[in-house]
Amino acid sequence: MHQQQSQFTRARTVLAGSAALALSAALTACGSAGTPAAKAEAEAKVKAVDSTATAAPTAPASSAPPKESKVVLPTGPAADLKKARDTKAGPIMMTTLAGQKSGVSAKVWVWLPPQYNDPKYAAFGFPVLTLYAGGQSNGYNTWTDNQLPIQEIDAQLVQDQKAHPFIMIMPVQNLTADEHRALDCSDIPGQPRMGTWLSQDVPDFVRANFRTLKGPDSWGLMGASSGADCSAKLALQHPDVYRAAVPIDGGFKADSLLWKGHQAEQDANSPDKLVATGQADVRMLATAGGAKSYEVNLVKAWVAKAVPPTTVEYYEQPGGQHLTSDFNKMIPMSLQWLTKNLTGPQSDN
Repeated sequence: MHQQQSQFTRARTVLAGSAALALSAALTACGSAGTPAAKAEAEAKVKAVDSTATAAPTAPASSAPPKESKVVLPTGPAADLKKARDTKAGPIMMTTLAGQKSGVSAKVWVWLPPQYNDPKYAAFGFPVLTLYAGGQSNGYNTWTDNQLPIQEIDAQLVQDQKAHPFIMIMPVQNLTADEHRALDCSDIPGQPRMGTWLSQDVPDFVRANFRTLKGPDSWGLMGASSGADCSAKLALQHPDVYRAAVPIDGGFKADSLLWKGHQAEQDANSPDKLVATGQADVRMLATAGGAKSYEVNLVKAWVAKAVPPTTVEYYEQPGGQHLTSDFNKMIPMSLQWLTKNLTGPQSDN
């Protein structure tokens, strides 16, 4: 502080000297000019220099940017969530989501990891994992019953410090159980806008109700069979929302009969074509059951089409069949892979 005061004193002395020199020069000018106008001009110059000499120094503006928040707090309105069933790792809740952007109204199941309601994590945002079931996922959903107990597996892996505690979201992908009316997780012309519901309304619902994290680095997807196609497609179409996906034993086609007469739109929603565009900065782990050479060759061919920045790793399950019982065996490895490729819980503290 003393040094700053001394520097300020010296600055005033220099400026005062400048004022004196200006006064002397002005008086000399007055003497030579000898006119009232010249005298007034000289006095104005002296006042300008003197005001500079006596002005207080201005503190420099802070250049440090404000700290950016990582946690996204729920925006509301709160959904009407009702318990669907209990698991050893906590309840699975369910609601009917009326999508404002799509106009689609359909069921969504939710599981919150035990850490979410732990007071120690009250200020934390959590990563989100959206799960897509095989088949029509309507009338049953393998992620919400005990066929694929991913919630209990995740809770145990978290205790073993091998996985993140994920908020798990399990939406339906179709509005009927009729396989002839599959919607391919897309906006098929003339059909309910299921692609918009899944890619916009469902994430909006998550942000409205739960503490999440900013940006796509904490949002992942996972699906089995036809659900694998949904996870791959939505990741490739929306890298601004999702960073990583695990498609388990997918076929990677948009092959609903409802696409008939809409080839361009069908191609734009086909994972087989999207993976080769090189437009999505996403990471994926594609798996195949090793028991069927057809499935192995299909998945390997799809992986080979990936163009950077899209990256796809391949895993072949030894002797794996295209069965829910074998999909179940893939869950621990898939959760650990997602943990390596997505951000875990964070706070702003």
